[in-house]
Amino acid sequence: MSSLFHTILTEPLLNALVFLYNTVAFQDLGLAIILLTVLVRFILYPLFYKGLKNQAMMQKIQPHLEEIKEKHKDDKEKQALEMMALWKEHKINPFSGFLLLIVQLPVLWAIYRVFFDGLNAETFKSLYPFISAPEQVNQTLFGFVDLTQTSIAIVVLATVLTYVQARMAAPKKKEGEKESKAAVMSKRMTFIVPGIIFIFLINFASAIGLYILTTTVFSIFQQKIINNRIHGKDGKDGQEPAAA
Repeated sequence: MSSLFHTILTEPLLNALVFLYNTVAFQDLGLAIILLTVLVRFILYPLFYKGLKNQAMMQKIQPHLEEIKEKHKDDKEKQALEMMALWKEHKINPFSGFLLLIVQLPVLWAIYRVFFDGLNAETFKSLYPFISAPEQVNQTLFGFVDLTQTSIAIVVLATVLTYVQARMAAPKKKEGEKESKAAVMSKRMTFIVPGIIFIFLINFASAIGLYILTTTVFSIFQQKIINNRIHGKDGKDGQEPAAA
């Protein structure tokens, strides 16, 4: 199973990284990592879009869900039926976030293995015949950041931007509206997730931190597009975007 995973995911990502390093990244590993991250995000764009869109729509209908829970608090069957009807009306899959996580995890683990193992003679044995192994690897970002060591700047940036993205994804409380349990949990997660990212990245080489930082920037732009299409640029509810 481990060998199959390596062949299907880790090897292609490693080869893509080396190819980018040799060609368009000017033999700068940091730039190659950024380009690889963007490439992966474009490939997974439909999955991320569906997941983030469902998340945004769930936020939009949260007040209606709370009304249903309160209205049928003594009839769980009726409550479940009305909630399912509301999800169906807005074309929401309440399990999409979980499914998206399942799909992402193998890719994230493969990328982690590529960066964790590093670019060396041993890993170069997995290169395809048409990919040349670099004679020497410049393991820096623009010649300034050593990607084999922890970079506090990258860790802090990735943590702050994770917080920004979490805030963008959090439900917006309207004036005079009672805060729901889901909103309270979401508010807590805006601090918990960045904290986890900080603790994780502070213990690893900045090559991994650079990947997290780049993918978070991509997520912020994607979240902004989705929020504008669903809630409107002025913060008011807009039209539901067409299915991607």
